[in-house]
Amino acid sequence: MEQFNFPKCQKCQSGDLVPLSDFGNQGAAIHYKAWVCTNPNCGFNLKIRNGDIYINEPIMSGAAHSARVR
Repeated sequence: MEQFNFPKCQKCQSGDLVPLSDFGNQGAAIHYKAWVCTNPNCGFNLKIRNGDIYINEPIMSGAAHSARVR
């Protein structure tokens, strides 16, 4: 398995920033749509939405999310 060196979180200095990907409206992959700190006490996140950058938006649990049926 490949080992990646992710950047350290500049907010807490203890977690790493890891990239997250998503899918667009048409199903195309959007790589590195968000970066999130691995330290759960930190909560730093950076997201790209429609070309705009959002920093430290509230993080919600995805446990209640239901999958979209296709």
